[in-house]
Amino acid sequence: MWTANPAVVEALSNQRSDVLYDEAKVPGYQLPAVMMPQMTWDRRREQLIDLFGQTIYGRSPGKPQELRFDVLEEDRSAMDGTATMRRVAIRSRQSDREHRFDLLLFIPNQRRPAPGFLFINNRGVQHMDPTRQTRSDFWPAERLIARGFAAAVFDYAQLAPDNHREDRWREGVVRLFDGDSPRRHDSWAAIGAWAWGASRAMDYLQSDPDVRADRIAVIGHSRGGKTALWAGAQDQRFALAISNESGCAGAALARRRFGERIDLIADRFPHWFCPKYATFSGREDELPIDQHQLVALMAPRAVYVADAADDLWADPRGEYLALVAANPAFVAAGDPPMDESAMPDLESPLIIGRRAYHIRPGGHGLTLYDWDRYMDFADRLWK
Repeated sequence: MWTANPAVVEALSNQRSDVLYDEAKVPGYQLPAVMMPQMTWDRRREQLIDLFGQTIYGRSPGKPQELRFDVLEEDRSAMDGTATMRRVAIRSRQSDREHRFDLLLFIPNQRRPAPGFLFINNRGVQHMDPTRQTRSDFWPAERLIARGFAAAVFDYAQLAPDNHREDRWREGVVRLFDGDSPRRHDSWAAIGAWAWGASRAMDYLQSDPDVRADRIAVIGHSRGGKTALWAGAQDQRFALAISNESGCAGAALARRRFGERIDLIADRFPHWFCPKYATFSGREDELPIDQHQLVALMAPRAVYVADAADDLWADPRGEYLALVAANPAFVAAGDPPMDESAMPDLESPLIIGRRAYHIRPGGHGLTLYDWDRYMDFADRLWK
């Protein structure tokens, strides 16, 4: 089983003496139940989503009053003739307010309709060049096309700018629905807005006959990984949710208080969460939910969680344990249970039914190794 590099632990501890990186000092905790007696999974799903909305991500709206898709550009000979590129404006109207964000989509010309990956891009438009003159391992569109997958991406900042100063994060889709009304304790915020964008992108993908909308994975890294899990939990049209190093308020168990904690993340990024979330700083055991239940909300669909060995801030062990603690939902769906003691070694992906996990060498990032493992898993799921 993988264990943390002592040199990395020491270096990180010297930087932040107030952060716990010692597994032996993780406090005892008891996780809230995934399933409830005499309650169907559908009903329990609704209850859990409501609790996550109340306490962490805020309550998200549904579709706007008007939703329209405009194909702005199409190139049927993209990527040296191997793909068709479409750039689509997703336009929303609510009352007298309007909003637009763009979806970039490449579809393999040799596989129609194609399953695909919808990527929540949280590192700038330089990683999603429609001309492909600039390419990035962060979103390796050519690699996806070569494997027969459609590659879709949007810039998360078009939904909500990732900036809490002067409430700039409200300048996107949050204002479309909320205007300038004051926030409530359960008002949605940036992560909710980015997840809402993933669902509107899915609305478009369902309308495109060249895409297998029943075989779409939503994927994100870091804050994008948190968003992918929340999007997949709410929107059951996503067949697979992929969380790459999502950490606190993503796949990592809050009650472990390992690496990034609620007090740190709510202080640095208050615009990601509903106001009530910060009230649980230092009170993790009082949360009515924990992140294993967010993972469980993907059942009976699929979920992949991944980490990097030097990214202890994201708590790799806590993310793996969240997958394990989601056992009741996945076992009820017919999958074998995951074993707490079976956390895999580096570059040794573990696949148990519709759950998968890997940890690779290196630090915080999304690499070609990660993408290749996600495509391997999708191939296995969708044959």
